[in-house]
Amino acid sequence: MPASALPAAPGTYVLIVRLDAPTRIVVGRLGAHDLPAGLYAYAGSACGPGGLRARLARHLRRDKPRHWHIDALTAAARPVAIWTRAAPERLECAWAGTLAALPGVSLPVAGFGSSDCTCPAHLFALPDERLQAARRALGQPDEIRYT
Repeated sequence: MPASALPAAPGTYVLIVRLDAPTRIVVGRLGAHDLPAGLYAYAGSACGPGGLRARLARHLRRDKPRHWHIDALTAAARPVAIWTRAAPERLECAWAGTLAALPGVSLPVAGFGSSDCTCPAHLFALPDERLQAARRALGQPDEIRYT
């Protein structure tokens, strides 16, 4: 399903991506990091013009200037799923805390995506077998899947 199907309202999202092979990414001031192959979940918010639709469409593009930490990862990874909640309040820190508390989930890059808050990070390595538990923990009944 294309990002154009997402609401243009403000909201919070989790973007699930997969690295098919170990990959080195360079994340601005955080430097270079070697990430193993696997699933990664990134919690973010989209409160600007175009809301969730515009922000996620940007994340899903490969050809873009690198502005945010997530741009380094989305340039190398393929999208797997998107979970959203259209609402004016920013829930990304709460959602990041929920993901961080799940068994088996780890922080691959300290500070990733959290330069404007006090969270340890907004990016999580997510074992395949924890994907559905993460979806349920965030109250997501459905997901937009990419193949």
